[in-house]
Amino acid sequence: MSATTSTIPDVLVTTYLQMTDENQFRPAFLEGCSGLSVETMEEPDVAFYRFLYSSVGEQWKWRDRLLLAEPELEALLAAPDISVHVLYVGDVPAGYVELAQSDDSTEIAYFGLCPDYMGKGLGKHLLSYGITQAWNNGAKRLWVHTCNLDSPYALDNYIKRGFSVYKVDEQPMPERYL
Repeated sequence: MSATTSTIPDVLVTTYLQMTDENQFRPAFLEGCSGLSVETMEEPDVAFYRFLYSSVGEQWKWRDRLLLAEPELEALLAAPDISVHVLYVGDVPAGYVELAQSDDSTEIAYFGLCPDYMGKGLGKHLLSYGITQAWNNGAKRLWVHTCNLDSPYALDNYIKRGFSVYKVDEQPMPERYL
């Protein structure tokens, strides 16, 4: 049941995961899928990014990036430490992974698939791509967080790729999700 059709819980449970060594990574790329590609967004394209963000995040109640003014979002996307990688099935965008690199760690800031592409193994493929990019770009630590409003398969995907839980935070559900 998706977040849009289910009851919003009273408590927001956020789980933080990390990978501290590349050897912890267990990739799961799809082999032999014709028409599958991942392209890096080379120039900030706010309209396309908002489309991706909304397409992927609407069912999970994503709000943060929609609240940013266009110049603010454009500046964020243009920052040298941010990279957006778009998964295509044929010519159709199916999801994306956004990496935010800092001196001591890289965050998988946003990751997800458009609803029509869920349940086909594309999530593990795209996550594996993002993790590979982070390690190839010199990550010393890779981290991500997920919550009980995200896909019920997200946490399992992160753990299967080699992430381990380092913190769980519980708080009353913020009003922006109600």
